[in-house]
Amino acid sequence: MTRLRKMMLEELERRNYSEATTRCYIRTVEDFSRRFKCSPDGLGPEHIREYQAELFKKRKLSPGTVTQRLAALRFFYIKTLKKTWSIAETPYPKRAFHLPSILSREEVAQLINAALTPFYRTLLMTLYATGVRRAELTHLKVSDIDSKRMVIHVQGGKGRKDRDVMLSPKLLEVLREHWRGLRHKPSTWLFPGNRWHTGDTPITTKVVWNACKEAAQRAGLQKDVHPHTLRHCFATHLLEAGADLRTIQMLLGHRDLEETTIYLHLSERHLSATGSPLDLLELKDRPPQDE
Repeated sequence: MTRLRKMMLEELERRNYSEATTRCYIRTVEDFSRRFKCSPDGLGPEHIREYQAELFKKRKLSPGTVTQRLAALRFFYIKTLKKTWSIAETPYPKRAFHLPSILSREEVAQLINAALTPFYRTLLMTLYATGVRRAELTHLKVSDIDSKRMVIHVQGGKGRKDRDVMLSPKLLEVLREHWRGLRHKPSTWLFPGNRWHTGDTPITTKVVWNACKEAAQRAGLQKDVHPHTLRHCFATHLLEAGADLRTIQMLLGHRDLEETTIYLHLSERHLSATGSPLDLLELKDRPPQDE
């Protein structure tokens, strides 16, 4: 497996897969191999189908997670082993479509105001002001803040693509205050790790997750709130403010505009712009039994 692992790593790196995806793909193939106590290059479609069934029935994984595991195995067989893969023999499960939870502007303000520490408050404000993913947030560098052009450079985002997002004047002041409050001025990371934020490595995504979850609990919000919620709020509130979908697509770093159209289903402005057909009916003031 060591040789195959090295081959797969080289193929993933050559195709510029992200670190998170690379780790997930490698773990999946290793798990698949352990399940049958056999080198993965000696396993075939019948083993994949059995593994897929186990992921659903025994491990109770979601369709999306199972699809990701199958994608990892598909990559391994096609790109690493140069073998064929039959979608008919190993079909992907159908994914359920769920609209994400959205906070109103007032609820976002409640969330930010309920942050446990000034550092957590800065993280939440940056998430909402830029729409970056939490992994992108943790890897922001001091040099990524371009106050002359009023943009933030997001480097190596999903799919290892770079993009620029707007830098709010309010956020710029908050980031400057954050910088002034650091004990040791970092040379690289905007949000350095360890307890006193003096580390040579950035904070982890878990820190961002905890900042969001604790603030949501303190604010008494009943909705399911996590860091990606603020990304959805960023896009939805921009759409409601009049921004076009193409601009939002570029700011979010979506490859396909279809990914961005989900926010049409979440925007109050777009939902209320179309009246219900009930409003066009001429109905009596009272139902028949009251006459």
